[in-house]
This record gives sequence, structure tokens and C-alpha cells, in this order.
Amino acid sequence: MAKNPHVLYTREAALDIGEFRRVLVESGLGETRPIDDDIRLQAMLSGANLVLTARLDIEGKPLIGVIRAITDFSWVCYISELAVSQSGQGLGIGKGLMDEARRQLGPSVAISLISMPDAVGFYERIGMKHMADAFWFDRKG
Repeated sequence: MAKNPHVLYTREAALDIGEFRRVLVESGLGETRPIDDDIRLQAMLSGANLVLTARLDIEGKPLIGVIRAITDFSWVCYISELAVSQSGQGLGIGKGLMDEARRQLGPSVAISLISMPDAVGFYERIGMKHMADAFWFDRKG
């Protein structure tokens, strides 16, 4: 991969599940997502009302990062995935995706997410507040 190729950030409502799966796997999130279940992956994409992508501005426009989120576009946005392919990590792509989310949502919409343990430092570095009061019901199946 080129050292700093131009990256295109955009909203992409019809993201291909194969590309989504590939970035999940390459980012490390594939270990905690249903990557072998096409129906569920499609439902995850279809159920999100904000899907942002980062694509390299080279031939084929390969997907290098994605945000999948649910928002009311008024009060809050919950980011369920921020995934950047391993080869693109450390190049500012995750921050670029978060900046694009903030740009599209505007200043009156809060953003929340649950971080993977090894990504906590990233979110702190980009200025997100670490919140202690989060709650979770485990999924069954």
C-alpha cells in the first residue's frame, strides 16, 4: 500500500457484504462478528441508517475502512463498528471516518460506542470521553 494515498470518505448505504466482511476480518473485528453468516451481515448493513466508508483513491477504489451506525440525526448516534483494515491502521483513516461522521451528523448530535479493549487509546487520543456507565444484555445465538 502506498504510504499516504488519497482516501475518499463518503456515505454508502448499499455497501457490499463481501467488502464489509473483508474489512471486518482485516481489522480484527471479524473475531467478534458473524462473518460466516451472510444473512446476518446483510441485516446488519440494512439495519444501519448511517454507513460511512473510506476508500483508497486508486484503481478499483478498494475499501479500507467502514463505520456502521444507527442515529436519529438529531440527538445521538451509536457507532456499532469502526473497522479499518490492518494495512491502513495508524494512517489516520479511523480518525478520518470519525471526522466524517461528525461532519455529517453536525455538532448537535452526540456519538457513542463501545470500544474493543485494544482500541480504547485510539478513542481517547481523538478526544472522546471514556464513560464508565454503560450497560449490556448479552445476545443469545
